[in-house]
Amino acid sequence: MNNLKERLYKMCIDYVQNRINEARQAIDNSQDSANEETKSSAGDKYETGREMMQQETDRNQAQLNEANKLMLALTKITYNTTPAVIEAGSLVNTNNGGFFIAISAGSFSADGKTFFVVSPASPIGVKLMGKKAGDEFDLNGRSYHIESIA
Repeated sequence: MNNLKERLYKMCIDYVQNRINEARQAIDNSQDSANEETKSSAGDKYETGREMMQQETDRNQAQLNEANKLMLALTKITYNTTPAVIEAGSLVNTNNGGFFIAISAGSFSADGKTFFVVSPASPIGVKLMGKKAGDEFDLNGRSYHIESIA
């Protein structure tokens, strides 16, 4: 089971690294476009174009900052243990699917099964944290039974 957790953890790292790379590339592209705008325009049109490029760069910088925060959160996760209660790094099997408690990253497939990768701060993450195998909880009108924790 720890091998599965390690693969899911690495998928999370790859997911965040892709987001970082995309944000950096978008920032570079925005800056290149702003530099080209500087060379080819004058007057009010130049100022408007330059401001639009700056807004794009700022938006991409915010995405990069968020991705860096996710990477930092991942570095704090211990996934190679089998805890008694659910914590960050836990792999949880319920009657309504499998969950890897790490970051909010959607779903990943491994070993022919889909796992929802959720943050401890997400609504389902909050419900799962601190629970143990055999516990139950309700979320959005659905009942969950925790079958196992790894």
